[in-house]
Amino acid sequence: MPAGSPVGYAEAKAALNQLSKRLSEELAPRGVRVNTVSPGFVSSPLWTEPKGFGGKVADAYGVSHSDLLANIPAQFGLASGRVTTPEEVADLVAFLLSERAANIHGADHVIDGGTLKAG
Repeated sequence: MPAGSPVGYAEAKAALNQLSKRLSEELAPRGVRVNTVSPGFVSSPLWTEPKGFGGKVADAYGVSHSDLLANIPAQFGLASGRVTTPEEVADLVAFLLSERAANIHGADHVIDGGTLKAG
């Protein structure tokens, strides 16, 4: 969704989704699955470390790092009310790699706590 991200970011994501769908069409007959995983805000050290990117964002907005993190669900409109954990993203990837997902091809799997309101 092209909203508020730097120019090129949303466009690159859209291109990646289309590329994966096209590759899936080409490679599925050979037994190769191609899917994408699109995480939203993830509670990773990028955001949670006070000296990391999250700390810099907090400084830029003149708020404490802990306040920034506490307000992320509301700021990003997370329907779940909480951020995604790295383990949840890893679990999704592990599922997609498993035989239980053997017939999933060319799909984009959004894991964002309900941030995106339209597909």
